[in-house]
Amino acid sequence: MNKIAQVTLLFWITKICATTLGETAGDLLAQTMNVGYGTSSLILLGIFLVVLAGQLAMSRYIPVLYWATILATSTAGTTMSDYMDRTLGLGYATGSLILVSLLGLVLGLWWLREKSLSVTEIRTRTGEVFYWAAILVSNTLGTALGDFLADDSGLGFGGGALLIGGLLAVLVLAYYFTGISRVLLFWAAFVLTRPFGATFGDLLTKPTAKQGLGFGTEGSSLILFGLLVALVLYETLRRKPAGVAEPGGIAAR
Repeated sequence: MNKIAQVTLLFWITKICATTLGETAGDLLAQTMNVGYGTSSLILLGIFLVVLAGQLAMSRYIPVLYWATILATSTAGTTMSDYMDRTLGLGYATGSLILVSLLGLVLGLWWLREKSLSVTEIRTRTGEVFYWAAILVSNTLGTALGDFLADDSGLGFGGGALLIGGLLAVLVLAYYFTGISRVLLFWAAFVLTRPFGATFGDLLTKPTAKQGLGFGTEGSSLILFGLLVALVLYETLRRKPAGVAEPGGIAAR
């Protein structure tokens, strides 16, 4: 039943790539294609539910399906956050506070139901649902935090990415040199890698006049998609068994 990725360096690299792609792809649909935040959120939430249904139906870990679900949470989270902050006019700070509270609620309910927030051993369907709910909320929260740092804090896209990168470095040091709960550190890092991806995505897409690199949503999305495919393909091939059993019971090598 344990169908989640192992938390390794490859996991974090792929996660940052997926969340950055989610930022650029969500903006591509909502802004560049002018679909709008509300309609885009409904479309992307629908895609997330379809992909999640496939993930829940599997009996083993499949890298392509797992990371497709992560990407779906990221794209949906981008437009949902923008809908709250911009269309509803809540603002980045208020939206972030609401989402922090919602994430705390999801994690609290998960703990009460499962007595665990482990991200290495999830062996019940209920735990798996809570896991994906927490990921969806944390990715939505990350977008709001990233936008707040880039726009309202005065740090800009580059400054926001540097700040989040510094905080992530602190978490890495805490992992290796302190006894802080690994589960707590994971969720802190998971939340922070989303605004890191969001600010990095803005850095890639925004014009140079706004301190960006000027690749646009289309170019940035294509680059990040290619990188994500390469990373997932590498993980899939790395997990492939050395031998495949033949009818006679002898492994082919």
